[in-house]
Amino acid sequence: MASKKALIRRPSPRLSEGLVTHLERSPVDAGLALAQWEAYVEALRTHGWETVEVEPADDCPDSVFIEDTVVMFRNVALIARPGAQSRRPETTAVEQAVAGLGASVNWVWEPGTLDGGDVLKIGDTVYVGRGGRTNAAGVQQLRAAFEPLGARVVAVPVAKVLHLKSAVTALPDGTVIGHEPLVDTPSLFAPFLPVPEESGAHVVRLGGDKLLMAASAPKSAELLADLGYEPVLVDIGEFEKLEGCVTCLSVRLRGLYA
Repeated sequence: MASKKALIRRPSPRLSEGLVTHLERSPVDAGLALAQWEAYVEALRTHGWETVEVEPADDCPDSVFIEDTVVMFRNVALIARPGAQSRRPETTAVEQAVAGLGASVNWVWEPGTLDGGDVLKIGDTVYVGRGGRTNAAGVQQLRAAFEPLGARVVAVPVAKVLHLKSAVTALPDGTVIGHEPLVDTPSLFAPFLPVPEESGAHVVRLGGDKLLMAASAPKSAELLADLGYEPVLVDIGEFEKLEGCVTCLSVRLRGLYA
C-alpha cells in the first residue's frame, strides 16, 4: 500500500458561495473548477500519491479546501474547529476518513478555533498562525496535542492574509518561502526566501525535488527551477478566486498505514 496518501474532496456545487475575506468577490465557474480539481488530483496521482476521496459535503461551499479540517502530526489527527462557523460541518466525514486510515484522533474543543491552513510543519517544528480563523485557545490545544509527541510549536501572527499558509510554505530543505509583503514577520522563519508572486508562496512537496505549484506563479516557478527544483504547474484559478491555493486542496499523509 502506498505510504503517501492524500485526502481530497470534490468541490461542492455551491462553490461559488464560498467565503472571501481579503479579496473582492468574483464569479466562479463551477464546471471549470471541477476540471481544475480533477487535474490537480491527477497531478498528485502521477507523482506517487494515493488519493483518498472523502465523502462530499455539497451543502458546504468551502468543503473542497479540505486541509482546513484536520492537522496531522505523526499518527495523530487533530480534528479542527474551523473559525468560520459555516465550515464546522465539514469535519465529520474527514474524521471518519482519517480514523479509517489508522490515525489516532483528537479534537479542538470550544472555545478553541483552528483551521488547518494555519499550520505549517517543517520536520518536528509546527508553526501555527494566530489570525482571523485560529484563536489563542486553538493554538494552546494544538500545543497540548502535539508537544507530547515531540513537536516544537511556534505561534506566529497572521493579519495580512486568510491563513498562515496563504503567506508561507516550505521547500523540501526546510527553507520557508513567501511573498514578503504578505508575511507579517519574516524574521520568525530562518532561512526565509522571498518569492516574486503571491501564489508563488505555495508549494506542495510531491517527493524528491518536485514541487506542485499554481500556474499563476511563473516567475516563482522559474526562481525555484533555478535553485534545482522541478515545478509541476497546475491551473487552480477558480479556487484562487476564493483565496484557495495548492496546499489547501488536499491533506498529505506520509507514512500512515491502515
